[in-house]
Amino acid sequence: MTKTVEEIETLGEIMRVAHEKLSREHWDYLIGGSETETTLLRNRQSLDEIAFRPRVLNDVSEINPSAELFGRKRRLPIVLAPIGSAEQLDPAGMLPAAKAAAEFGVDIIKSSVAIPDIEEAAEKSGADLIFQLYVRGDDDWIYEYVKRVEAAGYVGFCLTVDSAQYGRRERDKVKGFSPAQRTHVSGVNYQAALDWGVVERLRKQTKLPLILKGIATAEDAEIAVKLGVDVIYISNHGGRQLDHGRGAIEVLPEVVDAIGDQATVIIDGGFYHGADILKAIALGADAVGLGRLYGFGLAAFGQTGVQRVLEILAAEITNSMALLGVTSLAQLSPDHVHPAAPVRLPGPTSAFHLFDVDDGPY
Repeated sequence: MTKTVEEIETLGEIMRVAHEKLSREHWDYLIGGSETETTLLRNRQSLDEIAFRPRVLNDVSEINPSAELFGRKRRLPIVLAPIGSAEQLDPAGMLPAAKAAAEFGVDIIKSSVAIPDIEEAAEKSGADLIFQLYVRGDDDWIYEYVKRVEAAGYVGFCLTVDSAQYGRRERDKVKGFSPAQRTHVSGVNYQAALDWGVVERLRKQTKLPLILKGIATAEDAEIAVKLGVDVIYISNHGGRQLDHGRGAIEVLPEVVDAIGDQATVIIDGGFYHGADILKAIALGADAVGLGRLYGFGLAAFGQTGVQRVLEILAAEITNSMALLGVTSLAQLSPDHVHPAAPVRLPGPTSAFHLFDVDDGPY
């Protein structure tokens, strides 16, 4: 008997429903990475290589998993990451996910290549929206987006900086599948022409929190904070851009050591469970970005699917915090984690061992 979304108790079940509902092309677009998918697999493996060091005999009868982001209290230390071409998962694009985020009490980043447009997303979602931009024009083109985002009441502006070229995603190529909206104004690749000067000038154009998404080294994090960037977003684009990169959480300690409390730190890449999120918080992240995970919920059940993902994550986080012996995220530290050997090989869906459905690109 098929379960309703309210009856589903695990994230793996939601992932399986998404797999059943999506076409082969759209599933591979969601789940795949670039070339050999080594970076994608390392994202998962690096999380599996971290074990917990729990403390006992602490009173954990009251657990508070909330976090403060952009000066506002959020229910969980997460941000729903931008998903380009979200309409491949739901005909309404990112709007159902934004409504779920608003109802639950977390932030969501709207991609510039996902419907609806800036104004409609703000008007209809009721969410605290952050706007993420792929650059397809010159400085004036960027500043027009800034004006629209500010006028629509967004709470942050995010610039993606790891996409000088579109990653060679072989799952898509072998099937001749080409996602929409990858064109550039006048045929010029402005994303490839991005440099620190663009960031410096953009910082002067807005008082909104400025986020750089795609930071992968301490060196670049240091440059960013010197230019007044508010949020360092550690990301390798879910393993969808440069192949043979490090797992995202491997980058986190060096960035935290380099910038201290000069900026907020967000990280994404392979995070599929509440325990994964707590590992990042223990190592110094302020929040974790989730992309594919809520994409499963969006594809499976639309808005209610994303809501159920968030509800299950909240249960997982609260449960793990209690078993770790902490009652707030602030109590987590590197002392709560330890290197360990992974117990299974990583895969695109290996985090859901009961429902590991991925069967390759063909």
